[in-house]
Amino acid sequence: MELRAGVLVLVVLTIGAYLPSPLYPGYQEAFGVGDAFMTITYATFALTSIPALLFLGPASDALGPRTVLRWGIAAAALGSVCFALAVGPAWMVVGRAAQGIALGAATGAAVALISSSVRGAGDRRAAVAAGAAFVGGTALGPVAAGFLGQYLPAPLTLPFLLHLVLLWVAWKRVSALPRTEGASLRHWRPARPHVPGPLRPVFRAAARTGFLAWTTAGLFLSVIPTLLAREGQSNLAVVGAILGTVLLFSLFVQPAVPALGVRNAQLAGLAALLLSLVLLALSFGGAAFLTAVAAVVAGIGHGLAYGGASAAVESAVPPAQRGGISGALYIAFYAGAGVPPVLVGLLTFAVPLTTATVIAAVVTILAVPLASQAVFSAHPEPSATG
Repeated sequence: MELRAGVLVLVVLTIGAYLPSPLYPGYQEAFGVGDAFMTITYATFALTSIPALLFLGPASDALGPRTVLRWGIAAAALGSVCFALAVGPAWMVVGRAAQGIALGAATGAAVALISSSVRGAGDRRAAVAAGAAFVGGTALGPVAAGFLGQYLPAPLTLPFLLHLVLLWVAWKRVSALPRTEGASLRHWRPARPHVPGPLRPVFRAAARTGFLAWTTAGLFLSVIPTLLAREGQSNLAVVGAILGTVLLFSLFVQPAVPALGVRNAQLAGLAALLLSLVLLALSFGGAAFLTAVAAVVAGIGHGLAYGGASAAVESAVPPAQRGGISGALYIAFYAGAGVPPVLVGLLTFAVPLTTATVIAAVVTILAVPLASQAVFSAHPEPSATG
């Protein structure tokens, strides 16, 4: 029951966090706001999820996963209500903030719940289940929103009403979990992530690799819908499918990480991310097909880089320290997803959105060799098991 509840919450919350992605052009047209505001709206998610992960993540140890997951579900419901009832841009900002707090608060609790339920089967199964739930929900969000927005009425409302139904199901499932004995707010102390010295090279390499993996995914999820709309692609289902492709291919290739080893998986992932960004920059002349190809390559790179980074930390960290250090790694992932919209949003004050996106892609490309060098230093010899 714990495994299913933890996976369900992660999937439902990540679906909600990325439901708005293909709908951004519609909101921008409806509210008459500029590119800078829209990209900052998207970035609000990362700017709130990171503090939530830092301050609310440790609450699961003191209060138990049941309580913290219900907090997360309630915050996610507020986010979906804000988008469903939005009559102006401020509603979107509040909605994104609530979604960020929801996922940041619930991530640690859900992973802890999954880990406790499969402890006898090994920690690797827990990491695989949590990673698949996180990426799978991120993929389903834009795909579902694109399909619903294209083929059913009320495209800016219906997806979020249906998400509220999923949240109610998740609430019922979590509420059925046993209460934690002795849970008290007095035992909750927000903790700053600490990585022991011997583990820092592996952690730094994984954090840089995972950061770039989510930076690339964030670039697709934040600004590509608007760019595709301006290039004449008005079919929301197609836009949602392109966005979902990144995470779906990521999910498909992650099982290859153990065979490649954490070193080779991260290096191959970084190479694919670099190629995808080059293809993305070249696609802005109006070649939507090239954008789709870039999304596929980005998905492969994301899966290998993100999966390799997570596996590297998992295999290097003792079980007693895994929760806190894994939480610190997720901070790098959330930060990576938030960097592109912030950078692009600031650049749009001076240059057009297309130019700003190309600049963001080039900056990310230039960071790939640095991350690759960190992986070489942390894992000097290739290994099939990591």
